[in-house]
Amino acid sequence: MNSYEHLKLVRHGQVTTLMLNRPEAMNALSSRLMEEIEQASRDFLNDEETRVVVIRGAGKHFSAGADLKEPRAERNMVMQRRDFALGARMIRAITEIQQVTIAAIHGAALGGGACIPTACDFRIATEDAVCGYPEVNLGMNLMWQSLPLCVRLIGPARAKRMIMLGDKENAGTLLEWGFLDQVVPASELDQAVDLMATRYAGQPPAAVQMIKQSINAVSSGMDQAIMHMDADQNMLTARSEDRAEGMNAFFEKRDPEFKGN
Repeated sequence: MNSYEHLKLVRHGQVTTLMLNRPEAMNALSSRLMEEIEQASRDFLNDEETRVVVIRGAGKHFSAGADLKEPRAERNMVMQRRDFALGARMIRAITEIQQVTIAAIHGAALGGGACIPTACDFRIATEDAVCGYPEVNLGMNLMWQSLPLCVRLIGPARAKRMIMLGDKENAGTLLEWGFLDQVVPASELDQAVDLMATRYAGQPPAAVQMIKQSINAVSSGMDQAIMHMDADQNMLTARSEDRAEGMNAFFEKRDPEFKGN
C-alpha cells in the first residue's frame, strides 16, 4: 500500500480500513488530506484482495469538515474553479470504490465530514455521535455534489431541514431518518463494524460489486446534470457579505447577522 501523510491504511484479511489521521485538527479536511483520500479510493480499483473498505477517523471525532484555517493562495478564476472541485472529486472517488464501503462514525461528522459517510454504502455510528451540515451558517451552500446523497438517504423535507438549518443532529434522530444504518454504544463500534464488514466480505465479490454499481447508477442518474455547478455557486457565495459575516461570526464565536448581500 502507498504511504500517506494524513491517511492511514490497515488491511486485515479482506477488509481494509482507511483512517483519516489528523486527530490534532479533528481530522479537518485539508487539501492534502482530500487529495490523499481521492488517491487511496482510486487505488482500490487495482486491489484484488480487499472486499470491504471501512472509513473512520483517528482521535475523538470522525471529521470536523473542511479545514477553514488552511491558507488559500490567490489564484485566477480558472484555477479557483479547479481548486473548488477537489471535494467533489474526493466524494466521487469514494462513491466509485467498487468494494463495499462502511463509514464508522464517532464524535462529530460535520460538513464535508458528513459528506464522506453519505458517499459510503453503509453508516454505523456511536450513540453520542452527531452529524450536520453547518455550511449554511457560514453563508454558503453545500457543495462537493453531496446534496443528492443526503436527499436519497432521508428524503427532501428532512434534507432541507438538515442542510438549510445547519443543526447538529444526534445519532438517534439520524437512525430514525435513515441517515444511519445502525447506532451502537461507543464500546461496541469496532465489533459492529467488524460484523458488518465480515458479512459482506463473505459474499461473492463480483456479484456484490455489480449489484452495488447498478444500484448507484439507478439512484444517481441525474446527479451530474443537476449538481455540476455547485462549486460555481460556492464561488459566488464566497464573494458575498453574508459569507464574510458567517466566517467572522464563526471565529468570534457569536451568532451571525445575515442581510442577504
